[in-house]
Amino acid sequence: MLILAFDTATDVATSALVADGDVLGERVSVPRSLLEDVDALLRAARVEPSALDALVVGTGPGSFTSTRIGLAVARGLAIALELPVAGISTLDALGAATDNGYPVIDARRNEVFVSGPRAVHPDDLELEPGVVCVGSGAVRYRAAFERAGAVVPSDDDPVHVPRARLHAALARDFGPADDLLPVYVRAPDAQVRSAA
Repeated sequence: MLILAFDTATDVATSALVADGDVLGERVSVPRSLLEDVDALLRAARVEPSALDALVVGTGPGSFTSTRIGLAVARGLAIALELPVAGISTLDALGAATDNGYPVIDARRNEVFVSGPRAVHPDDLELEPGVVCVGSGAVRYRAAFERAGAVVPSDDDPVHVPRARLHAALARDFGPADDLLPVYVRAPDAQVRSAA
């Protein structure tokens, strides 16, 4: 099965072309470059879009706008190419990068997104001593997590990036693009401001 996978929920966008579990290519950039990355992956592998069997997209949580970029691209490609799609939590993909990794995504507003999914202040998390925290939230709030006894790999460790190849590896249930649902956890900043 030839899968195009991508995730744009965080500040780092990842994309990968995976054939029967083998990674044919992978890119890391920023969400606004997603279509360029997809084009580059397909060209490098000499694969026509019509050869794709399925898509996998990260559903968040993360940045509201960045998550919407990924889902919009997934819906557009799925409809245009008549492909089934699977949505995978960005937290699940991060957690799959290490054995027993605890995924933590920077949620801004002095919070992190963690499994549940939920948004919490880093100091409010109860962590097992020695747990390995991975993701942008782990990097940003390293001091808080290390005070709690957690281990945070170095900032440049690849385990902090939600790799699209991990999304592809986790995908099991494929369906129509209309079934894709984002994981936002909380209302977008614009709604919070207008309500105040």
